[in-house]
Amino acid sequence: MTKKTLNGAESLIKCLENHGVEHIFGYPGGAAIPIFDAIYDSSIKLILVRHEQGATHMADGYARATGKPGVVLVTSGPGATNTVTGLLTANMDSVPMIVICGQQITPVLGKDAFQEADVFGITAPVVKHSYLVKDPNDIPRIVKESFFISATGRPGPVLIDVPKDVSSSPCTTNIDDCDMDLPGFSKPEKPSIKDIKKLANTIKGSKKPLLLIGHGVIISQAHKQVLALAEKLGAPVTSTLLGMGGFPENHSLSVGFLGMHGTAYANKAVAECDLIFSIGSRWDDRITPAKIERFCPGAKKCHIDIDPAEINKILVPDASCVGDAKLILESLIPMVEPLDTKDWLKKTQKNKKKYPLSYKIHGGLKAQHVIDELCKLTNGDATVTTDVGQHQMWTAQFYNFKRPEQWITSGGAGTMGFGFPAAIGAQFGQPEQTVIAICGDGGFQMTLFELSTAVIHKLPIKIVIIDNKYLGMVRQWQELFFDDRLSGVDMVGNPDFVKLAKSYGAKAFRIKRPADVKKVLKQALDYNEGPCVIHAEVIKQDNVFPMVPAGAAAEDMIISRPTTKLQKPKGST
Repeated sequence: MTKKTLNGAESLIKCLENHGVEHIFGYPGGAAIPIFDAIYDSSIKLILVRHEQGATHMADGYARATGKPGVVLVTSGPGATNTVTGLLTANMDSVPMIVICGQQITPVLGKDAFQEADVFGITAPVVKHSYLVKDPNDIPRIVKESFFISATGRPGPVLIDVPKDVSSSPCTTNIDDCDMDLPGFSKPEKPSIKDIKKLANTIKGSKKPLLLIGHGVIISQAHKQVLALAEKLGAPVTSTLLGMGGFPENHSLSVGFLGMHGTAYANKAVAECDLIFSIGSRWDDRITPAKIERFCPGAKKCHIDIDPAEINKILVPDASCVGDAKLILESLIPMVEPLDTKDWLKKTQKNKKKYPLSYKIHGGLKAQHVIDELCKLTNGDATVTTDVGQHQMWTAQFYNFKRPEQWITSGGAGTMGFGFPAAIGAQFGQPEQTVIAICGDGGFQMTLFELSTAVIHKLPIKIVIIDNKYLGMVRQWQELFFDDRLSGVDMVGNPDFVKLAKSYGAKAFRIKRPADVKKVLKQALDYNEGPCVIHAEVIKQDNVFPMVPAGAAAEDMIISRPTTKLQKPKGST
């Protein structure tokens, strides 16, 4: 029997199968029909979304939950451009993702054909790499290169733009045996032993060391090595927002996350340490002040990062090493000796007791209460996703993460609408895990239509809507820094989220009183027949503290609501 010649679309799907792809999050259209047709007879499960942005956030959540690239398939024109926000989100947070777009046929490119968009050019600033496929025989090579680029070194999204005539034409090349052609791209080199020795020498003699772990620790799966280093040195550990879970927060050496809304005791440690060692963190502006000389004044600084562009970008460290965090730490740990940190650890423990995270039960329903109770009821074991805003910060403060790939949030881009679709992707990636999406009333309404996706697939996601009827974080800034001139933040007209959820066929619960929190959350956690919405109607004007004003240093931290007017921050957001 003569072997059938595959077309470009069929070759593309076969290549995805060869790379272990199990799910594609997609939305069809004319230019992508050949590719969707090829999925029909494949082993890959197509997850039909309700919006292309939702598809990218699902793929993002799937990637963060599994460590494997998430895959998206959309059509041309607006279908492709609707992925830009998700691409930016993944690119900023170093998430591996493959986005495949249908495109108009090659003869009409550049002629303003129907649903044509220069997605290659539009997305160039927000992807790690992109392709416009012009020959179906290039597809196997391009797919192989895309997975390699997306997941190698510092991960990121790759876009593949496939014209319809290319996906419909024969592909005669061998899809199982093709060579990559990447003259400008290579795997990160082996870490320099000389640089690792310099790190060890810089650490030596420190009395007040502080380890700062970032998302790179989770990406490199270096959490065990971080734990070993911290315990050997006797060093407290803080994390960036995305680094949470890279070190168990119930460990005695943990001081929680630092920065704008980090714990008071983490920020106190930053201000007082004599050495700060960043592992897989890029010293971003949520943790460093505008005047960088005010960051850890007098402390030595060490830096590990897989991306050489991050070394010396924000500050110039005393010692640094480029490479995979896990490999570097494995070499570093035998080179260091325990430090004399007895007094330092006493100080950090004292600060934990003096400046605890807290909230008041009375005075109405508090978001902190809901999140704190969720943590207790799930024993801190759930996978949790969020949008961006006050609820995100309260979740970071009151849900104690113990393992990597448990905390999924939008960091660099700060994407509203991310949390719920990311939870869908995470649930597909971790089907046995309890997955909770904690959303603000504003962010949830940006992607709530994906309730259909969750209901159809009977995903047992718990969607907690923290409804304060405001865009809470913006309102907080307006109150503190703009004379309480509330402009554009009142979410008047919010729907009844319980009725909304039921209209999609989802289970729904409502919490209005502090006395009902535990009972209602337990009912929701016990329901696993599909998604359920928990509408938490919290007080309207609560603020997140501690708070380091934008551009300020850790020692400028505001621990509680101020009684005097604050100066408006300049030149920073």
